[in-house]
Amino acid sequence: MKINDSLIYVVEEPTSQKEFMRDKLSSRFIKSSIKSNNIFKNDVLSIRDTSLKKGDIIRVDFPDENPNGEVQHMDLDIVYEDRDILVINKPPNMVTHTSRGDMSNTLLNYTLGYFEEIGLKRKVRFVNRLDRDTSGLVIAAKNSFAHAMISEQFQNGVVKEYLAMVKGTPKDMIIEAPIARGEDGILREVREDGKYSKTSVKLLKSFREYSLVRLRLYTGRTHQIRVHMKHIGYPLLGDSLYSDDTTLERQALHSFKVIFNSPREGRVELTAKLPDDMKQLLRK
Repeated sequence: MKINDSLIYVVEEPTSQKEFMRDKLSSRFIKSSIKSNNIFKNDVLSIRDTSLKKGDIIRVDFPDENPNGEVQHMDLDIVYEDRDILVINKPPNMVTHTSRGDMSNTLLNYTLGYFEEIGLKRKVRFVNRLDRDTSGLVIAAKNSFAHAMISEQFQNGVVKEYLAMVKGTPKDMIIEAPIARGEDGILREVREDGKYSKTSVKLLKSFREYSLVRLRLYTGRTHQIRVHMKHIGYPLLGDSLYSDDTTLERQALHSFKVIFNSPREGRVELTAKLPDDMKQLLRK
């Protein structure tokens, strides 16, 4: 696909360049664009404040960047792509970001490989992340402008829905229970001094010993779904941290649906197919 490396705006009424850009871009992005000499007025470098008249064209280029990790290649399940973002259906048992213990074979490494394949010289900037064992939709921004725009949406609340398989048969409900970090620094727990957390539960199908449920996150706390489902007595199958169940080799949790606005394309509503291990369990 052709990569658009610039933001282009046409001035509609007289103003200053500073005010014009402040209405459209974050101050952090403007500062970095000025520092990198990436702002142009009518195709002439314009990094100082200047007056603008109707019809002037302001262009902000996105500079090439060095990769922020080892470049590796594998076939990615790409659900959606446009000029600014890439949305991937992450398989289970894959780390999203690199870290000291996981410098290779992460989603970041393979996304860098995809960027290389399409000729995009950029860092990978994930807007959201999933635990190693959680599968589903992960959004990668292709530039700092898109990352800032969509990250702000996630802070203000976007539609995020998951499919999970749990022990027992829960009723449709709203869970509002504060979540705090446990004493070991890893586990989370429902506690009065925790942060406000909200999850909705909808029963999709009940089996003898377990159920398929659809969950919506209204807040984004670490392990929120796993903690809330354990709290109400219906832990996730295969969840080694919050249950002793061994039905699966990982928690049966899949980031199924997301709705947000892509910076230049508008509303995007996406769903991701279930991974094979959860499909096979449902067939049984």
